[in-house]
Amino acid sequence: MLGAIVFTAFDFRQPKAALAAATPVYTKDSDMLPPANYREWVYLSTGIDMSYLPSEMRDHSMFDNVFVNPEAYHAFLETGTWPDRTVLVLEAREARSKGSINQSGHFQGTDVMGFEVHVKDTTRFQRGWAFFDFDSPQANGKLIPQAAPCYSCHEAHGAVQTTFVQFYPTLLPIAQKKGTLSANFLKENTDSPAR
Repeated sequence: MLGAIVFTAFDFRQPKAALAAATPVYTKDSDMLPPANYREWVYLSTGIDMSYLPSEMRDHSMFDNVFVNPEAYHAFLETGTWPDRTVLVLEAREARSKGSINQSGHFQGTDVMGFEVHVKDTTRFQRGWAFFDFDSPQANGKLIPQAAPCYSCHEAHGAVQTTFVQFYPTLLPIAQKKGTLSANFLKENTDSPAR
């Protein structure tokens, strides 16, 4: 007689604790708790020495790494837009050139020099999106006031909703294909935006 075959259903979805860590959580004072394990999220892009002001000069180079919570990333792949509870992390690290066997170019230093979060939470923020500034990846983030220039800049120049998808090379073609690029972005970029 053959042995009985047993089928077991496995739930391969993330545990509830992991899901909670990938969504925005706030203190009673409206600070944002630091996103846990954000470096395990989906990596979107790295910029080096990017500035939105023409005259801004630095005496050092910086890398800006961008991560997004997995749920938001997968929703973007399907729709070309960001769902509510999207969390985008901008992590800045110093660019170094002297180290080990490196003879040219830059690599990222180990210290996080800047840390910001752009979050979509339509039940909490009048504009739907907000920015938080963190002293470190372990500290709570302070809400950047809605009158700060980052809000109007993102609204005027964001390729999708208020986000700079134009700097995320794997997502820009998806937004183009889904037809979700903003009118302002298309007007600023009369040539093909996916180039």
